[in-house]
Amino acid sequence: MSGALDLRFSELSALERYKLLTGLVIPRPIAWISTWNANGVANCAPFSFFNALSEDPPLCIVSFGPRGDGALKHTLKNIRRTGEFVVNLVDEATANAMHLSSEEIPEEESEFAQAGLTPAPALLVKHPRIAEAPASFECRLYQRLEIRGGRELILGEILLLHARAGVVDPHTKRVSEAHYRPVGRLYASRYCTTRQRFNLPGALPD
Repeated sequence: MSGALDLRFSELSALERYKLLTGLVIPRPIAWISTWNANGVANCAPFSFFNALSEDPPLCIVSFGPRGDGALKHTLKNIRRTGEFVVNLVDEATANAMHLSSEEIPEEESEFAQAGLTPAPALLVKHPRIAEAPASFECRLYQRLEIRGGRELILGEILLLHARAGVVDPHTKRVSEAHYRPVGRLYASRYCTTRQRFNLPGALPD
């Protein structure tokens, strides 16, 4: 195709690679992770290099880079210290609060307070979940993978799901399209909904 572009990633800067990956690999689910810090301050922050990996064992993965000042992200520090965390999912009703909580603030301040969120007790881990979230996964650290440049991958074993009433049918375990309106990350400050959906012939049953 005339005008087609080939880019060798080894010849690009980290920022250029970031722009390409976050612009092309879309939409991405958002892990809105909540933890307590060592001083009992409730912390939450969104991460969009995130996904579910498998159902047996039930695993999710989150990618952490350093903060803007090069320091360790508060969320990762709390996960390393405790071996636990909560992944809250984001819907249209909580999108604005999620975006507000993405701001880097001092460790002694709480993103919960800044975004008007409520910490609720988890059942199996010591960290709080976000009460306003449509669904939350309580996770135990399964494996840490240290990558170059301060990048670290966290695999979490999902121990428990808490879901808002109506999101999951308790009998069939199906998720309701009417009651769960997730939001995906695009790039920069752009997000998307999943309102427009379609079927393809021959698809496997869910």
